[in-house]
Amino acid sequence: MTYRDWWREDRLPHIFCPGCGNGTIINCTLEAVDSMGWEKDDTVFISGIGCSSRASGYISTDSLHTTHGRAIPFATGVKLTNRDLNVVVFTGDGDMAAIGGNHLIHGCRRNIDITVICMNNYIYGMTGGQGSPTTPAGALTTTTPYGASEPVFNICDLAVAAGANYVARWTSYHVKELREAIKTGLETPGFSLIETLVQCPTNFGRRNKLRNVQDMIDYLRKNAMLVRKYRELTENHRPIPEGTFAVGEFVRRSKPAMGVKE
Repeated sequence: MTYRDWWREDRLPHIFCPGCGNGTIINCTLEAVDSMGWEKDDTVFISGIGCSSRASGYISTDSLHTTHGRAIPFATGVKLTNRDLNVVVFTGDGDMAAIGGNHLIHGCRRNIDITVICMNNYIYGMTGGQGSPTTPAGALTTTTPYGASEPVFNICDLAVAAGANYVARWTSYHVKELREAIKTGLETPGFSLIETLVQCPTNFGRRNKLRNVQDMIDYLRKNAMLVRKYRELTENHRPIPEGTFAVGEFVRRSKPAMGVKE
């Protein structure tokens, strides 16, 4: 079986906008899942509401397309009901970090044995282009027409502090690294979070002079800095270029986890 066998071809063509990076993330996820040797009958994909959360409907396993922000508690229920299942969550920055923020914290605290893949496109892409908790400072959205002024939520730092066993961040440009990070998350007992920064030319890009898909991908590539170097600059009180974000592995540990196969 190859990763293509996990696709539901009867659901194609997909509804994602031209240039959206979510398809790349799905492919990386399915390649990682396939490399694990998992069976379809033993695997469940769960999602909330949003562009990213449409992903579960394109995969030929049992899946749940749940309510806004509630993918993690649904996944927790599935995992605790049947610990033999492999449970993967697709979510977005608005779905998980805004209305679902409380569930993220407690999913990490419980260290439930699920893998969460967050497609962070900096915006509510499906529901009107509103600003999200991860919208960069100064960025234009329908709710920040003069530029976002609120502090940005660092999802990875939050997950590390809340107790997740594995936390990583990559982008839709870093395909090889992302695929390996997802596989590591799948292999790690306990709560794993892989945040993926992804292009949204339709709702974020066109408002922020990044309407061309390649421009958005170049932005993700040029502004990424390995977490080791990022921490070194921070610890030495050296300036970090504006717009730079850390990528890589933030934590990998083996704290006691809930829902692990017996």
